[in-house]
Amino acid sequence: MRLNTRIIIHIMGLLLLCNGSFMLLAAFASGMYKDGATLDIALAAIVTMLFGIMAMFYTRGHKKEVKRREGYIVVTFGWIVMSISGMLPYLFSGTIPSITDAFFETISGYTTTGASILNDIESLPEGILLWRSLTHWIGGMGIIVLAIAILPLLGIGGMQLFAAEAPGPGGDKLHPRITDTAIRLWLIYFGYTVAETILLKVAGMTFFDAINHSLATMSTGGFSTKNASLAHWNNQPIIQYITILVMFLAGSNFVLSYFAFTKRVQRILKDEEFKYYFGFIVIFSALAALGIYFRADVAVSEFHPMVWGKAESAFRHALFQVVAVITTTGFVTADFTSWTPFLTVFFFGLMFLGGSAGSTAGGIKVMRHLIIIKNGILEFKRTLHPNAVIPVRYNQKTVTEHIVYNVIAFFVLYMLLFIIGSLVLGFLGLDFISAVGGAASSLGNVGPAFGSLNPVSNYDSLPDAGKWWCGFLMLLGRLELFTVLILLSPYFWRKR
Repeated sequence: MRLNTRIIIHIMGLLLLCNGSFMLLAAFASGMYKDGATLDIALAAIVTMLFGIMAMFYTRGHKKEVKRREGYIVVTFGWIVMSISGMLPYLFSGTIPSITDAFFETISGYTTTGASILNDIESLPEGILLWRSLTHWIGGMGIIVLAIAILPLLGIGGMQLFAAEAPGPGGDKLHPRITDTAIRLWLIYFGYTVAETILLKVAGMTFFDAINHSLATMSTGGFSTKNASLAHWNNQPIIQYITILVMFLAGSNFVLSYFAFTKRVQRILKDEEFKYYFGFIVIFSALAALGIYFRADVAVSEFHPMVWGKAESAFRHALFQVVAVITTTGFVTADFTSWTPFLTVFFFGLMFLGGSAGSTAGGIKVMRHLIIIKNGILEFKRTLHPNAVIPVRYNQKTVTEHIVYNVIAFFVLYMLLFIIGSLVLGFLGLDFISAVGGAASSLGNVGPAFGSLNPVSNYDSLPDAGKWWCGFLMLLGRLELFTVLILLSPYFWRKR
């Protein structure tokens, strides 16, 4: 069975068209602020859209059918095509002249990692800053989910795409029709973004900063408009509490938000993953807060003003960092690697947790951890009762063996890629702590890491090969490993 390459190119064209229209939005903002980059961003938008229109025009007579193989190609190459076209505003405006750096910044945006190579963010034109944040926002929900909402209009069924794109092992569908699902998710996503923008503006941010941070928070990205990230507002705790709340919502399953809006609160309270996700944040924040309060030597300074006292400051910084790392947002209010050795290792462990399935967060995801732990505990019972059939249960439903095997395979593969990722970074000259931290952070789409890549530093010190490698790890992590790796297997490309 041959691949339907025409439909793949057609969808790529559609994605470029979407990408170009978002660039026009950044160009419009650039014109409003008269930052000098308007023409460059507009040119990038025109070039991107031209390529999109050409791709769609040349494949207009395509067979309107997306099978599973095409679905995987569209998702992976969709992200790569978006990242290549997303470099153009940086290159054309000269804000990031190097192709390697521009690609790293762009793929870090689309994969919502939030790792940056920029040393002086505040000197960038407003249009470029907005484009940086928009790459997060587009990638957050998945440009493909947006495409799912559009494809049926073109007479193409998008279910196959959702199978490859849906974050997490099991997709809890809101509605049998995938288009409706995508539209509802986007409405929630957009609604949250607008709400946070208003709240941050009221709390004391400028409108520009508020909209940029909302785009980055909702997508669990982490790009900020300030060099110090959210630490810039350490003297305004209310701003940080708003950000914590939205990070928490963005890291929970969007389906639950839909249930909340349709007044089906019982569904949320009964959801096992949500209970554990909430519980983990509470327990880990309490541990970190106690560690900061009693053990960390944090003096009152410009960086730690302790506006509402030492106890509140310890609680807020602990809660902020824990939520930022678990949801893989990567915003920073403090350097968690300088607190205590225990807390450094503690935050390293949190990088492997990840948010909820069906959220914009990266990482392994709470649901997978739950299934692995439950299966591990049941192995004791199975050892004692070898003939008994003891299934894993999740949300009072039996989890099929296929899903359990998939989750275990994912976990093993994830840890293997983390080891390989660390080895490659070590080979490229990074010290042990930086290599291990960089691999964990890139693969989990977290952002800040350890060693030379710590929260108050950035990824500029990486060699060029290291930047491309971290970009590859980000893509793997964002698209749930299998989606990308399956394209590297010879079996996938065999004609059948």
